[in-house]
Amino acid sequence: MKIAFVGKGGSGKTTLSSLFIRHLAAARVPVTAVDADINQHLGPALGLDEETAAALPALGAHLPEIKEYLRGANPRISSAETMIKTTPPGQGSRLLRLSEDNPVYAACARTVHLGEPSGAEDGAGAGRSAREGDVRLMVTGPFNESDLGVACYHSKVGAVELCLNHLVDGRDEYLVVDMTAGSDSFASGMFTRFDMTFLVAEPTRKGVAVYRQYKEYARDFGVNLAVVGNKVQGADDLAFLRAETGDDLLVTVGQSDWVRAMEKGRSPRFTLLEEANRRALRTMHERADAAYERRDWRRYTRDMVHFHLKNAESWGNAKTGADLAAQVDPDFVLGQRQEVAAAAGTGS
Repeated sequence: MKIAFVGKGGSGKTTLSSLFIRHLAAARVPVTAVDADINQHLGPALGLDEETAAALPALGAHLPEIKEYLRGANPRISSAETMIKTTPPGQGSRLLRLSEDNPVYAACARTVHLGEPSGAEDGAGAGRSAREGDVRLMVTGPFNESDLGVACYHSKVGAVELCLNHLVDGRDEYLVVDMTAGSDSFASGMFTRFDMTFLVAEPTRKGVAVYRQYKEYARDFGVNLAVVGNKVQGADDLAFLRAETGDDLLVTVGQSDWVRAMEKGRSPRFTLLEEANRRALRTMHERADAAYERRDWRRYTRDMVHFHLKNAESWGNAKTGADLAAQVDPDFVLGQRQEVAAAAGTGS
């Protein structure tokens, strides 16, 4: 299951995604979390101290190794240098599973123990069956001073998109991605890679404006969208969100003393989270599980190829000096056959 959290900057997107991750971990669901926001706050929201969070390895810094690994023996890809963020898998490509150990996770993932003293371990030691409270965390890396004027942040999330293109995941394991804020999520085709997208909206005009924009952009791609109202303080806030988002409003979350304690650096037990907020998380989990029934691997692969061809034509061919359309394997559909093969460690 692939889940995205999106919303306006400051809406509480990272807070809600971290609560959902904690909920999954407490339910003993294997979960991998990815911080793909320009502001890297997911680690601290999961209880890491600032120093440990800042030391997490950036996916973007390992992009060459990620490309080489995923390329595998795919004959349509002449070299890792010709792979771009949208390159789709084909026969011979190496695929990723969430509940496995592989070189990508060893280099880029760290295990966070929730409900215990803050800390992280190397991704290679995460194991295939997470104990209660364990989360595998990956981060894109921050947009820092050396990037100013010379880099686009979306180049940093390219590693996330490439991994999503090569991911075969099942119903009982979760990937949760804290996406970049606002409509920036549409700067790549990554918004089509999820089974469920939770849009966090405050009961304000700006909050629902992002919802309208996101829904309009996603309309033609079958994005499964649900609104999570945040910072809802009373009946008027609830009525406003219902009027503006209609049936897309799934649940609302109010003020939380538990969250305030976490933001102050304390580590209260997750079982102490307010029952109303725990109930909202359970509803989100149920909606996400139900979304799996709508997964269409053919459409997923078709959207992947669509955005790859667009990127190849607009900039990829010129940058790599290769015809990237030739990377598309017309007979390849990501799905159950590759899922079984990946589990056996045989690539495609």
